[in-house]
Amino acid sequence: MPYEAISVFDIFKIGVGPSSSHTLGPWRAAQRFVQSLMQENRLTETTQVRVLLYGSLAKTGKGHGTDVAVQLGLCGDDPVTFAVDQIDSKIRDIAAMKKMVLLGMHEVDFDPQEDIEFLVTETLPYHPNAVTFLATMRNGESIAETYYSVGGGFVIKEGEEAGTVQTVQLPFPVNDADDLLHWCIKTGLSIHEIVMENETAWRGEEETRNSALNIWRVMKECIYRGCHTPGILPGGLNVKRRSAALNKKLLSGKEYHDYDSWLMAIRSGGNDFKYTLDWVSCFALAVNEENASFGRVVTAPTNGAAGVIPAVLQYYISFCNGNNEDKIIQFLLTAAEIGSIFKKGATLSAAMGGCQAEIGVSSAMAAAGLTECMGGTQKQVMMASEIAMEHHLGLTCDPIAGLVQVPCIERNTMGAIKAITASQLALQSTPDFAKVSLDAVIKTMWETALDMNHKYKETADGGLAVNVPLSLPEC
Repeated sequence: MPYEAISVFDIFKIGVGPSSSHTLGPWRAAQRFVQSLMQENRLTETTQVRVLLYGSLAKTGKGHGTDVAVQLGLCGDDPVTFAVDQIDSKIRDIAAMKKMVLLGMHEVDFDPQEDIEFLVTETLPYHPNAVTFLATMRNGESIAETYYSVGGGFVIKEGEEAGTVQTVQLPFPVNDADDLLHWCIKTGLSIHEIVMENETAWRGEEETRNSALNIWRVMKECIYRGCHTPGILPGGLNVKRRSAALNKKLLSGKEYHDYDSWLMAIRSGGNDFKYTLDWVSCFALAVNEENASFGRVVTAPTNGAAGVIPAVLQYYISFCNGNNEDKIIQFLLTAAEIGSIFKKGATLSAAMGGCQAEIGVSSAMAAAGLTECMGGTQKQVMMASEIAMEHHLGLTCDPIAGLVQVPCIERNTMGAIKAITASQLALQSTPDFAKVSLDAVIKTMWETALDMNHKYKETADGGLAVNVPLSLPEC
């Protein structure tokens, strides 16, 4: 049977906020377009580039920084390495000079006000997140390529087929949860061990371990940075950042100077329920406040839901004695496998499935990772994932002003708490008596996505986006 080979590092991508489908995806699409011009020896022949944004990318593109992302991508900048503190100045320079250096090599005239079009009334049939790049050559010829940002930073060029048979042959191919459970039963391996074996199709085990730890490094740096950055989020909603004030309040004057001493200060406060709950919220808020500020985050599996998994993993490290490299890797590998199953069976795109596809999936991933690390069986891991998603079904995506702020930031705290609760429930349960399987909830999520009205799919045309006055702050 055909299967889609998805690596841990396809699910977890280092990038820039605020959106994986509206920022990271279009950024990658723009990179691919100029790289294709270069490969075809047409880059230096190009005299003009225009960008057409369709559907959800047009309706909420300004709030998600889609216009910023495509400009940086066309310049050849990479979201993994580009200095986030230079984004504003580079975009201002392009606007002021009305010039752009494609792939950092070839200068063309480019006026963002004229050459980026937001086609809010037009949607292409394949996916709501569509972008077309038009390049004009010196001889008058033109080249057009259309890309679809399908969620989680994944990009498909028009004419490509998603989910086709891969050239990478995995030891344990997985399309759904039943496949994963089959391999676990047949081999006696835990979920993260199955995933590690599959990752050897791409690289050695040591490289996989180091790459996973690098993902955690970016996550924890994002948490720490967010917990120490006050101020107002950009975009015009005037939403106040809360994590820094909450961090200060919870630590009550305790001294620390880096992440490790900060972690010790947190632990010294004990594990009272309210105290723990406040910290989980603080961790999640910190990440998504950074995300909303064009900070460096890890898509997990999306940017809008980037705070759930780091918050739950930080909870495990802070309050469950989980500060162990093997356990951190175990958590991330398990969570990524659950995310890949959701991508194959449903979607990671809020523009296709609403927020159940983002916060719901991230909560299910985090619940699975935590349960595996807490000693749960393979069936308990899948049960935890199912419980987390079951109680996110139907969750809409209705960002006010098209910004990844309200209600997105707080939703990460909810997703993290639900993940922890789902894990606890699964660890105290016997999965053989469960009425709902993980595959059944994934199928239900996809059917719900198909039934959901388009105005609740990242368009800012419904829900809170039309019922909350823009002048009001969130809290």
